[in-house]
Amino acid sequence: MAEHVDSNRLNKDLRYRFEYLSKFLNFTSADISALNTFAPIVLPLIPVIVDSVYRKLFSFDITKQHFLINNESTLPKRTTSVTLESAQMTFRKDMLSIYLKRVLTQRDWNDTFLQYLSQVGRMHTNQAGSTSINVDYIHINALLGYLEQLLIDVLCKNDSIMEGNKCGILTAINKLFWVQNEFFTMHYFKSLTKSSSLVETPTLRKKSKCCWI
Repeated sequence: MAEHVDSNRLNKDLRYRFEYLSKFLNFTSADISALNTFAPIVLPLIPVIVDSVYRKLFSFDITKQHFLINNESTLPKRTTSVTLESAQMTFRKDMLSIYLKRVLTQRDWNDTFLQYLSQVGRMHTNQAGSTSINVDYIHINALLGYLEQLLIDVLCKNDSIMEGNKCGILTAINKLFWVQNEFFTMHYFKSLTKSSSLVETPTLRKKSKCCWI
């Protein structure tokens, strides 16, 4: 017999939505443990990974243009030029670094952590009020794909991980990005439909900084 999924609750309860997605993807505690195992290998390389991400974003004018608008309150709101060493870029690099450290080391995917993943997605739409960045989803999709590629590249080139464990870590990385992708798309879908029936994320507080672009 097919398991019942409550569509109304699915669209209102973030934990319920995550649990459904986890069951569908077979994302389990074993995947979380695999990410935790991978963390010590990735953490020293995060500055290089993050730099690669922003160099990629700077290589296209359509993505680079988003960095001309600052989302840090202590900086001017708009600038005519920006470099990878600019203050707003340091801010974004720090946020992406914090994100990578957190998703790889998080042992308990509790409600607070799910809200964080949701906030990361919401911040990049027009749903976060004055803190919104409003980036077209195509760029977010490309960014997530590129970031996943960088992590897989680190995994494949590492000789300290037994080959038998690499498959599990690779699968866990893939599932992680599909979960995060869902936590982006649900906010983009809400933005497109202007629907209030989709999962709500509490309003971001000033200190809840999680923008990448």
